[in-house]
Amino acid sequence: MNIILPKNFTDIKNHLKDPLYKNSLFILLTLITSGLFGFIFWIFAAKFYSQQDVGISTALISAVSLISVLSYLGLDQSIIRFFPKGNKLNILITTTILISITTLIFGIIFVLGINIWSPKLTIIKYYLFPFFISLLAFSLTQPTAQAFIALRKGKYYFYQNIFLGSRVILIFLPFFGKIGIFLSFGISSIFAIIFSFYFIYKFKLKNINQKQFMIIDLNYIKEAFKFSMGNYFFIILFTVPGYLLPIIVLNVLGSEQTAYYFIAYTLGSVLFMISASFGTSLFVEGSHGESLRKNTLKSSLAIFLILTPSAIILYLFGGYFLGLIGSNYIYGTNLLKTIIISSFFYAICMIFFSIKRVQKNMGDLIVVSCIIFSLLIGLSYPLMLKFGIIGVGYAWIISYFVACIVILIKVY
Repeated sequence: MNIILPKNFTDIKNHLKDPLYKNSLFILLTLITSGLFGFIFWIFAAKFYSQQDVGISTALISAVSLISVLSYLGLDQSIIRFFPKGNKLNILITTTILISITTLIFGIIFVLGINIWSPKLTIIKYYLFPFFISLLAFSLTQPTAQAFIALRKGKYYFYQNIFLGSRVILIFLPFFGKIGIFLSFGISSIFAIIFSFYFIYKFKLKNINQKQFMIIDLNYIKEAFKFSMGNYFFIILFTVPGYLLPIIVLNVLGSEQTAYYFIAYTLGSVLFMISASFGTSLFVEGSHGESLRKNTLKSSLAIFLILTPSAIILYLFGGYFLGLIGSNYIYGTNLLKTIIISSFFYAICMIFFSIKRVQKNMGDLIVVSCIIFSLLIGLSYPLMLKFGIIGVGYAWIISYFVACIVILIKVY
């Protein structure tokens, strides 16, 4: 299988028309702008709200993010896998209803146990209606985003993110009170949901045969159940370390080192976005029946062509970038370098995950993600005790390197 490299500007334009590259670039652009919006948002939040209000809101947003991940049940990933050949309207409505129900269930459990989970967040008991509306809107942005990606409409995923970015403006509205930061997330999510459902319906779903319409498509649920559950466990294993590691660092090394870790990881995660965007597009194209081997080669080539120079630049000038945020953050430079090294192993894992999703081989997916989870969490604590904050970076390298070895064994 020959992959033709672009030789001039015309070739580059032709390559960018390829659905794989076009979708990947819009996903990457969306992830980068999302990070930029977040950076600006928190600068404004720190200036216009008290430190206590910021602390409460960040904890509340983290809790809502975790509730959302638990509520998806892997159905958001099933949209990509089953949209191309299934009844799109039924799949989207069924997924939306099921995620809404599970979101409300987990939300109610969270509120009822708020005195146990986090007594400092009991303030939401006075804002139950806006809390649940914001929670629902926040949760439903993901399946609608996946619908755009599944339809190969990456640019509308980008537009959706622009609506989510309106929280930067909404944060200036003073009448929101103490939970204004959280509600600005909720209202911007409502805007994004309205936009998303309108364009999804307009572009692809409006001509669906109404006789085939079902509010809850039991056939789809039955067909997607195993795939969804596999993705559910995979996503939990893959994302939970991101929530746990800052807590582990805080408990072991203290708040100052936690800040160094958070900023260094946030900067280094830009490299992860490259692999995530092309990996997602590989999943989409494979779900549409395109050649998996050909698109795997194309994705791998694109990832490493972009990742390599980006990693070199960040490795050489990462300390300077950290210094722009604050002179003290330069202490996170060595940690940042270990995260940069791990990004290459991360890329291999993302390609493997996309292939297994297309093949509906959830067993291998869970095995590899379980290895990453176990090593990353299990090694971080002892390595931090021995080497300090850079120990977390060593844990990132070791966990993804071992995962790559397992992947190579499975491939051969």
